[in-house]
Amino acid sequence: MTIYNLGSINIDHSYRMAHLPAPGETIAARALVTGLGGKGANQSIAIARARGDVRHIGRIGPEGGWTRDRLAAEGVDVTHVASGQTPTGHAIIAVDDAAENAIILYPGANRRIAEEDVAAALSGAREGDWLLLQNETSAGLAAARMARERGLRICYCAAPFDSAAVHEILPHVDLLSVNAVEEAQLRADLSEEAVESVARLVTYGARGAAWIAGGQVVEVPSVGVTAVDTTGAGDCFLGVALAGIDRGAPIETALTHAAAAAALQVTRPGAADAIPTADEVAAFLAERR
Repeated sequence: MTIYNLGSINIDHSYRMAHLPAPGETIAARALVTGLGGKGANQSIAIARARGDVRHIGRIGPEGGWTRDRLAAEGVDVTHVASGQTPTGHAIIAVDDAAENAIILYPGANRRIAEEDVAAALSGAREGDWLLLQNETSAGLAAARMARERGLRICYCAAPFDSAAVHEILPHVDLLSVNAVEEAQLRADLSEEAVESVARLVTYGARGAAWIAGGQVVEVPSVGVTAVDTTGAGDCFLGVALAGIDRGAPIETALTHAAAAAALQVTRPGAADAIPTADEVAAFLAERR
């Protein structure tokens, strides 16, 4: 099937430094890397590199043409990545020697996606296709409603956590993706019944990940590596996991490949640029058997 991803496209400016700055502190960065990022773009590339069929729905500014070209070069369908005068979203990312990060995000064109853009993109969708959403764009609720009417399955990455968006979108969702912090926010914000009503994919960092649905829990451990940069690891995990689920792989298999992909990704600098291919993931897992 096809995965339609209503997702952000950002230009990442990633700075390496000894430690993250404290309030009022000025630190000189050792290096700067500029590349493609945004939760949506990261997820689309992860899906494509896992051999999934993905069509990106998004918007860029006048300086962002190279980001669309980059997605296309990865095998992502960019027919519905529009352009306008609002600048492309961008992120200022500080990464320290422990591979932890702090991020300043400017949404830009990601918040200019119109409902008509989504309707045009989903006009060719088939029942059983997926719509992937997260909270870095506009038109998320409208997209969820359209997708539900067309019989699409909906995967919602509730990040960055937004209480109002979660309350609106969750009733339409088939699969909810959160990390440990977001799951805690979810439980603080919603009733137990509401949380348990939807299948969840939860990542716990070094503690691995779990699929939780209808009382069934499938857990996979993380893969021990030396991290260089953790930016985008959750997006990598979700994209690879969803591509596997869409192919009909057993949940444990899909999550095992996703965990391996995320492990490989954090050993490399950058976000989208660091996501491994399906062949790299297979070789990585084979080495550990």
